[in-house]
This record gives sequence, C-alpha cells and structure tokens, in this order.
Amino acid sequence: MDLVPITRDGRQRLKKELERLIKEERPSVIKAIEEARAHGDLSENAEFHAAKERQSFIEGRIAELETQLATSQIEDIAGPYERCVFGATVTMENVDTGDTKTYTLVGPYESAPERGLLSVATPIGRALLGREAGEEVRVNTPKGPQDYSIISVK
Repeated sequence: MDLVPITRDGRQRLKKELERLIKEERPSVIKAIEEARAHGDLSENAEFHAAKERQSFIEGRIAELETQLATSQIEDIAGPYERCVFGATVTMENVDTGDTKTYTLVGPYESAPERGLLSVATPIGRALLGREAGEEVRVNTPKGPQDYSIISVK
C-alpha cells in the first residue's frame, strides 16, 4: 500500500478533528438518540431519525479519518525552494484572465483550495510539480485548457 504524503500541520488537523468527533460529537449524538427514544414511537419520531442520521455521518467520518491517518506519512517540508515541490508555496497567474492565486502544495487528505492548500494529486498540482518561477504551465481543466505563469516559489 502506498502511503499518502501529508504535512505535519495537516496530520495534526486530522488528529484534532478525530479527537473532537470521538470525545464530543459521538457522546452528544448518543445522548440525543437516547432522549429521542424516550419520546416514544420511533417510526414517526423525526428527532430520532435525525440523530441516527447524524450518528451515521459521525461514524463514517471517524472511519475515514482513521484510514487517512493510517495511510499517510509525514513529509518534512524545509525550504527554500527553487522548484514546485510538496510543501512549496506557489504564486501563479492565469495568463488569460490575469487572476493571481497562491497555493501551498499538499497531499490529498489536507487539500482545501479555498484556504490556499492545493493537492499535488490535482491536475494543477501535478502540472506545477518540478516547475520553476518564470515558467508557464498548461492545465487541462473542466473548462478547457488553462495557461498559468508561475510568479514565485517559496
């Protein structure tokens, strides 16, 4: 089994979420199920069904996090970087629109583009790997090919 790269911070965030789910969310939903059961007829008890659905979600997320933690390996990220590699922060510009974005290249388990964390497994992440500032890359996206110019790598 191949291990998935993850940053130390990313692994810590996963552990923190798992701990919160186990210590806070799981007991809370169990209590909500018990309270809903006390209201009687379970077949028409919306609170019971909602709590059971929430429990299912929480247990699924716990299993997912446990798998991610078991199949990930911390990759130490020490700069400075001259090329786009795991852990580097890359600023790039869309050649057509002029939009500039900055991403840190991370593993798939910690990817959150809205927070500036881009997985190396995405089309853009794969296209950036090994490239240097000043280079241009073409990425095939659902909207069609996009050209980006790499402004800086930190």
